[in-house]
Amino acid sequence: MAAEQMAEDWERAGQQPPPRPLDAIDHDILRILQTDGRASIRSVAERVHVSRANAYARINRLIEDRVIRGFGARINHERAGQGASAYITLKIVQNSWRTVREQLQELPGATHIALVSGDFDVLLLVHAPDNRTLRELVLTRLQSIPEVLSTRTLLVFEETDLDAPGPPTP
Repeated sequence: MAAEQMAEDWERAGQQPPPRPLDAIDHDILRILQTDGRASIRSVAERVHVSRANAYARINRLIEDRVIRGFGARINHERAGQGASAYITLKIVQNSWRTVREQLQELPGATHIALVSGDFDVLLLVHAPDNRTLRELVLTRLQSIPEVLSTRTLLVFEETDLDAPGPPTP
């Protein structure tokens, strides 16, 4: 059975195939692409000491296996007009994760959503133009979701992306 067919079968079943093991070269490729998602195949191949064809095949496999979920830009939210950031913890009704997640994905400025263990159930990271907009998001949008039992907002005063190259963003 072709690899594409197997992947389609897994996807139809709502599952992901088991991950293939990664070797040292795969990990090196991931580090390079995390630092510079725009690195050329040629540059990657040279830096990990493999042929361009090998680097191309490895990157495609990492994409097919969903190890690489995509390529994108790292945004300085403050310079992009989203100067207020907060982590918001939510306690939700038991077994409502999927429903809540769908609604949270629609929130403007939501950039990370995680189901977690501990004193709360969900951790949400949002970016907004200002504190007034952030307040409206919490008091109006989040509090109106029936499955949300309570929230706690933690304002972000300063942040540093650990996987970003160069000096931290001010």
